[in-house]
Amino acid sequence: MKNLYTAHATAIGGREGHAETDDKKVSVDFAAPGSGKPGTNPEQLFACGWGACFGGALAVVGRMQKIDIGTPNIKVDVSLNQDDQGGYFLGAVLNVSLPSLDNATAEKLVAAAHGVCPYSKATRGNIEVMLKVNDAPLAKAA
Repeated sequence: MKNLYTAHATAIGGREGHAETDDKKVSVDFAAPGSGKPGTNPEQLFACGWGACFGGALAVVGRMQKIDIGTPNIKVDVSLNQDDQGGYFLGAVLNVSLPSLDNATAEKLVAAAHGVCPYSKATRGNIEVMLKVNDAPLAKAA
């Protein structure tokens, strides 16, 4: 294994606290969803990170398949859910728009990117994920 990068961050105070990276490039206050308080929440940060990572995976897959993907637009919804026993779990929808490609090609690339994206790999089998291309679910989502 070859380590390419390690991010370092410290979070204090949970969902009503603060987190920042060691280099101070990210510094955020947290507020619980629906609290009305200023600040972000972990689900928003996870959605942003996954969208950026998935876009990178699409670029890699496009280069491997010699397809110009143009500029992808990835809308990521990360939901915080509660089960009947009071436990919490996440769900996600990744809705990808690749306007320069036909739908069949876009679906093929999205499915391939989901196979190589580190965020997708980390969540596979752990949370329900729906993949979409232009608002339409992929026939074979993970």
